Amino acid sequence: MNGQRPRTVAPSSRALATLALAIFGLTLFGLLLTAPKGIASEHTQSNHFALLAEAWLRGRLDLGGPPPDYTQNNDFAIYAGKTYVSFPPFPALLLLPFVALSGGTKTVPDGLVFVVVAAVAPAILYLAFERMREAKLSRRSDKQNLALALLLPFGTVFWFSAVQGTVWFAAHAVAVALFAGYLFASVQATRPLLAGTCLVLAFATRTPLALAAPIFLQQLFAVAGRAEASGPRVGGLSIEVLRSKLVRFAAPIAIGLAILAWHNAARFGSVFEFGHRYLDVVWQPRMQKWGLFSFHYLGKNLGVALASTPFIGDPQVRFQITAHGLALWITSPFFAWALWPRAMPRESRRFFIALALSAACIALLDLSYHNTGWVQFGYRFSNDFAVPLFAMIAVGRTRLGALFALLATWSVAVNLFGALSFQRPGYEKYYRVERVTTYFEPD
Repeated sequence: MNGQRPRTVAPSSRALATLALAIFGLTLFGLLLTAPKGIASEHTQSNHFALLAEAWLRGRLDLGGPPPDYTQNNDFAIYAGKTYVSFPPFPALLLLPFVALSGGTKTVPDGLVFVVVAAVAPAILYLAFERMREAKLSRRSDKQNLALALLLPFGTVFWFSAVQGTVWFAAHAVAVALFAGYLFASVQATRPLLAGTCLVLAFATRTPLALAAPIFLQQLFAVAGRAEASGPRVGGLSIEVLRSKLVRFAAPIAIGLAILAWHNAARFGSVFEFGHRYLDVVWQPRMQKWGLFSFHYLGKNLGVALASTPFIGDPQVRFQITAHGLALWITSPFFAWALWPRAMPRESRRFFIALALSAACIALLDLSYHNTGWVQFGYRFSNDFAVPLFAMIAVGRTRLGALFALLATWSVAVNLFGALSFQRPGYEKYYRVERVTTYFEPD
């Protein structure tokens, strides 16, 4: 992984497609091998998206009554006496044909569907890296791009998230795949319609991902600045190129936002309300006092994301993990390479800044959220900004030598444990879930 020179001959389109398919197959095999028993034949206990799809098929926006007993009424919104699934709805749209064909939610293995979607993410990310190399934004070799792509599903908290299948983690699996597609389409602004579609669907899955817009816009301005098209220019930018690509980028976003606005208003009386304010949960009082997002939450979220370490004081258990999860430097220490780029040409540097800006804005919004991600193995909200971090490593040109390989191997080992142990029978002793307010090990 330590070479920095690109291959003299890039892989052909057929070779790239074959490699992407191989990455998908390998990832799917690894995820299924480490997934909970029954994921391919049973629905999950928290199949909220399947329940929402079923409600749509019945012509309803609410569930039409209380949720099934197996959900233990976990994370549903109550508004005007009705029960709703408040999570952004796009993953439910993915399950809609399966629910329709099966005649109901009880025979739909929702977790399996989301595992398959999760396996798509690294394949698309690899193609995005190759597009970046073709555009001379990155100098990584195809082998390095392959290794970085596979680190996404196996070297980050995406692994434990992807195999759960339950509502909170399913949203991460779908959103990461969409983010990878958005990155691929944004390089040189070659596919503005696809970029806009992926971005709005990512927003309809994980709302913070709307803040990834700078990635496409930076590439659009770069292309418009180099364009040789005739016609007026402003600030050196081709108005013709800007108008053409911006319209195609904005069109699916406008349509998607209009549908989401209608869906929100029809359910909760406001185009801006997804319904999380009405979750029937124990921390409802703090949401009422501080809101869903607030600077008030920043301190404890930073503590979880950057300083949450294993508990080691129990003589009967070598280590335990608080249900707020492990810090990022424990689960994926190689992300440090995103923060220390080497000197780059101007175009790569500007692209790197757009990636960093998007990652920082998304992270700041996540860190201002009322919930740390509890219950989790590692800081699961890092899935929201993992794609731009990987892209920053690819663009940044810092040498991927022995230390990177060592930390990458560590990350795979740690996240393998997370995928196999999180919420699994027989591993309960390794997790401390008894108190929401326990962030660090008591003295």
